[in-house]
Amino acid sequence: SDAGMIFNPVKADKTADFEMVMGKLKEALQKSDKPERKQQAASWKVFKSLEPGPSGSVLYIFVIDPAVKGADYTVSKILAEAFPTEVQEIFKAYAAAYAGGQSLVNLQLVQNLAQ
Repeated sequence: SDAGMIFNPVKADKTADFEMVMGKLKEALQKSDKPERKQQAASWKVFKSLEPGPSGSVLYIFVIDPAVKGADYTVSKILAEAFPTEVQEIFKAYAAAYAGGQSLVNLQLVQNLAQ
C-alpha cells in the first residue's frame, strides 16, 4: 500500500519495555546495511495516544508514510538481523508488553492536499 498504520495496545505497566524495544528497533534500522531498512527508518514513526486504549491499555501507533514497497516490517525479523544474540530476550519483552493483538490498516493515497 502507499502507507499504513498499526495500532498496538500495550499494558499500562509495560510501556517502558515497549519503548525500550522501539529504541532497539530504531537502532536496528539505522545500523542496517540494507538500503530498504534506511528507507523504512525514514518513514516509520511511533506515536503514543494521549487517550487510553482498549481496557485501560496505552495505545501506540506506527505510522508508516510512505511505505517501502516490498519491505518486510516484521519487528522480530528486523531485530534478529541487528541483534542475533539478543533477539530472544528483546522479543520476550516486546510480546509481554501487548495487551491485545495489533490492528493493521493499509492506506491508499486519494489526495495529497499539499500538492
